[in-house]
Amino acid sequence: MGEGSEAVSGQEEPPGRPPSASRRRRLIRVALVGVVALAVLLGAAGTVLYFKLDGNISQIDIEEALGGDRPEDSDNGSTDVLVLGSDTRTGENGSFGGDDPDGEARSDTAMILHVNEDHDAATVVSIPRDTIVPRPACERVDGEGEAPAVERTMFNEAYGVGGPVCAVKTVEAMTGLRMDHFLEVDFAGFERLVDALGGVEVTTSEAIEDSDSHLRLSAGTHTLSGRESLALVRTRKAVGDGSDLGRIQLQQSFLRSLMTQVDGVDLMGNPKRLYDLADTATSALTTDSDLASVRKLVDFTRTLGDVGPDATQMVTLPVGYDPADPNRVAPLTEQSRQVWDALREDRPVPRSAIRDSAAEEGGADDVILRG
Repeated sequence: MGEGSEAVSGQEEPPGRPPSASRRRRLIRVALVGVVALAVLLGAAGTVLYFKLDGNISQIDIEEALGGDRPEDSDNGSTDVLVLGSDTRTGENGSFGGDDPDGEARSDTAMILHVNEDHDAATVVSIPRDTIVPRPACERVDGEGEAPAVERTMFNEAYGVGGPVCAVKTVEAMTGLRMDHFLEVDFAGFERLVDALGGVEVTTSEAIEDSDSHLRLSAGTHTLSGRESLALVRTRKAVGDGSDLGRIQLQQSFLRSLMTQVDGVDLMGNPKRLYDLADTATSALTTDSDLASVRKLVDFTRTLGDVGPDATQMVTLPVGYDPADPNRVAPLTEQSRQVWDALREDRPVPRSAIRDSAAEEGGADDVILRG
């Protein structure tokens, strides 16, 4: 194949990519499971508990909210899911700290999970929250009418203005892809989940001190509580180049440690712990109406069962630093088009799409050495 059609694999290293990035890419299977880890924990819960657990899941009817003004649904059998980590600074999440002093809801984590038609390969595309994008007109989440469209705004501002509905609308506008589902995990629920697991063990290669996320860790091995885990995945200025690109790399590394912890828990040998985890997991979720039940979440998770590490990839949206604001990034037009075309055509993202992207230079790959 020509250079432009070569897929990012777990074996080859694109020119200019740091060696540690290959390790991050090989961890895609872990990241995929991390994305739907909450559903995985429900798989053994049993029918008796389903009604109780179903009642925990919040849902939004995206189809009704967005109507017919959406991209055409792909007919190739693939599935695209927008996954969000919510960053609400008020109520239960209000004490987590961060870099949004106005208390407006944000989404610190956003990624598109693409599962191919045969359910034997997948791609995850992370979208940096600071990416400058056009936002379409959206109904305000506070009920104060419609927010007019804007040509330039940070990606996560869409969530702040119009919640998950506006986030989905913005993603569909920027990608030309119709999202089949959306899945959101809130920070408060994530904290409780980590605590229910007994914490997550990580080993850091260097000290981390971040006044914004209130995280202070010496170099070495630590068992992080839920609150400390939240602080870690929200840390930005204290790792790598201090950008959101470094935070994405840190989040991907943490998912490996989280799943190592999940794999080590004997759920079937401790029914109470199984129930506590399932109850906590479902309470942390908001999904679209078509995914809002334990059975549907477990069925969706099972579609990933044949996705092996050699048939998966993780990429970050190709971006460059915005000329108008060096603290922000903007999509690289040609490379981004290659990413969205690949997902639309249900094929791996080509190597050429990630070349020259600032997302490959975040510099936080080796902060967490292992879980």
